Amino acid sequence: DNMIKTIGVLHFTIPVSDTVKSLNFYREVLGFELIQHVPQIDMVFMKCGNDFVNLTKSKTPIKPNNGNDFLVHHAFKIEVDKYDEAKQSIIDRGIEIIHEEHRYEGIFHGKQFYFHDLDRNVIEINALEKVTEGFSEDQINNKDYKVFPNLKS
Repeated sequence: DNMIKTIGVLHFTIPVSDTVKSLNFYREVLGFELIQHVPQIDMVFMKCGNDFVNLTKSKTPIKPNNGNDFLVHHAFKIEVDKYDEAKQSIIDRGIEIIHEEHRYEGIFHGKQFYFHDLDRNVIEINALEKVTEGFSEDQINNKDYKVFPNLKS
């Protein structure tokens, strides 16, 4: 067949309004490593573990979600035993945690919390315990099943 066979994710790009402020946020809050800031295109190349993330100045308004909804988000893994410490570091910085759960259904199992970056992009911190096959057929086929019971919209 004629399909492209991708083998992984090289990087993804997060839109930001100020690359310098965001570079500092992602470095100081999330421990990302700066690779290079390219001012001509206002793009910052960063590394998170073995993965790459670019921060790029957006030419359009950044509004991935309404209010404190969190379905459009970027998830980052931490060690399971570092969850409480990670959560406390966000609280100590005065950053609001907009959602938290200990998810043991669906695909990604573990404790997780969500918060906004400087531009209201939603960041998930996940103390991933295991990856599974996902929701049951009964859950998927039940239109009334609440994947996130406290989701506003």
